Amino acid sequence: MHANGSAAPLRGFRYYDLLVGGMVAVLLCSNLIGPAKVCTVTLPVLGALSFGAGNLFFPVSYIFGDVLTEVYGYARARRAIWAGFGAMLFATLMSQAIIRMPASPSEPFNAQLQPALEIVFGGTWRIALASIVAYWLGDFANSFVLAKMKLLTSGRWLWTRTIGSTLVGQGVDSLTFYPIAFTGIWEGQTIVKVIVFNWTMKVLVEVVFTPLTYAAVGFLKSREGVDTFDEGTHFTPFSLRDEGELKRYG
Repeated sequence: MHANGSAAPLRGFRYYDLLVGGMVAVLLCSNLIGPAKVCTVTLPVLGALSFGAGNLFFPVSYIFGDVLTEVYGYARARRAIWAGFGAMLFATLMSQAIIRMPASPSEPFNAQLQPALEIVFGGTWRIALASIVAYWLGDFANSFVLAKMKLLTSGRWLWTRTIGSTLVGQGVDSLTFYPIAFTGIWEGQTIVKVIVFNWTMKVLVEVVFTPLTYAAVGFLKSREGVDTFDEGTHFTPFSLRDEGELKRYG
């Protein structure tokens, strides 16, 4: 830790920016590629299950969030969440702008391309709004719970806070997204079933990936030589300050 008690500057980290870039890439894939397709898989006992392809991507973003919060602290994870929020907002606005721009009649391929773009990227404003709001609320809930649980457990039992924070974060995400996007379009019972299924699926992904999370956290703490506890951190989401008590190894 620095002599004045402040956290080390971000430029002192070798892997932080790579993790932020990976997290943003996953978010963009989940929101631009995933929503265009509904998948159906047949499982023993459970039978045929249908889900949006975006659910294959989105849980991975929570793993990025867990690793960022666990290693670098809530304040640095907060910067990553805002980067993801900005990327999603920009991608949504630009995709809508491109769809609405007049297609050149001199290019025959546009006759096929325009309808395809509208199907893939032309989600309703409600779905776009729901996705952005749910991400913002869910990721901040996930990071907050993990940081607080780390203090309560004195840094022990990593699995309890990665899974516990996902239970809360993904719950907030699902409870936000589906009512905003589909109230009045789907029946209430359908919305509840989809929320429960998607929440369960995302939490299970977190559980299955727990060994990978342990490996990533161990690698980063060792290579960066730090472990961050959010003692005295101001947990408002509306800040980009670099806070958190940063304990150095070695």
